[in-house]
Parts: sequence; structure tokens; C-alpha cells
Amino acid sequence: VDLRWWRLAQFDSAIVSSADGMSASWYQRDRQEFRRQMVRSARLHARLAGGVGQRLRVAGLTIPQFDVLSALTEIDGMTQQQLAERLYVTKGNISGILDRLTEQALVTRTALASDKRSNSLSLTAKGRALAQKGMAIHHTYMMETMGALEPGQRKLLGDMLVILRERVREVEAGLHDS
Repeated sequence: VDLRWWRLAQFDSAIVSSADGMSASWYQRDRQEFRRQMVRSARLHARLAGGVGQRLRVAGLTIPQFDVLSALTEIDGMTQQQLAERLYVTKGNISGILDRLTEQALVTRTALASDKRSNSLSLTAKGRALAQKGMAIHHTYMMETMGALEPGQRKLLGDMLVILRERVREVEAGLHDS
């Protein structure tokens, strides 16, 4: 279990030895506390998304549009498939958003010479300006809310989110042990 410590969550209880092997601790899951934490986490996510979404709407953006524009500021010229993978959505979900952003002259699609079925996506100057405005709104809201955490707490939260993200990727890829 050492290399896959997260497997402990599969068990109702386990005895875990210390790194030096001189002592052991008993791990016992509290199912009700776990459920409370998951509910609190889901509610917090909804509140954060609602708060930032409300602020982005003032700038004329929805959260999905902001996600696309901000992703394109990071990697110019990615394909629709790459964008969908980066945002953890399907290529079909991105298509309608890209249609609207293209109609608003915020994004351009250029057919790839190597594969005419795929397009390279780029921000226009107008799209880049709106993305920057959206990122400033997002940053301000995150600082107003999550900025209350101490630096060590923010690092711990970030580390935990990376662990969870990697676990989700493993589960989705079917790499987990049942």
C-alpha cells in the first residue's frame, strides 16, 4: 500500500506502520464525516463558481467562455481536441462555445495544413483583451475569497488538489485497482 497510500480510503479500517517501523496507528474511516466533507466541498465549489460567474457576466462572459479564452492565452494555436482535453470536457461541448466566440470575433479557427478536419485556435486582439479582463476579475475574486488562507494553507490546498486531480485521471483512465 505504501506506493498507493490513497487506497486506504477503500478500507473501513487499517493499521498503518510509521516510517521507522517502530510504531503503528489505527486508521478508521468515519463515513458520516467523509460525506459531510464531500457535501461541503460540492457546496463551496458551487458558491465559488456562482460568485465568479456573476462577476464575469458583468464583463459579458460566461464561465465556459472564460475557460476557453483563458486556456487560449496559455497555448495559442491548440486544436479543439487539445482544448477539450485541457478543460476536461468533450470536443462537442467546446464546439458551440467556439462558434459563439468566433461569431463575436474573439477567436479565429484556421484549418491545419496537416489535417483539414482540424483547426488551430487563436485569440484575436479583442479576444485577448477580454480574456485579460476576465482573468483580472477571476484573480480579484479568488484573492477576496481564497486569499484569506495563509501561504502554508494555500500550498497545502494546492498540493491536495494536485493529488486529487491525479487520482481522478487514474480512475478515468481505468488505471486504479478495484
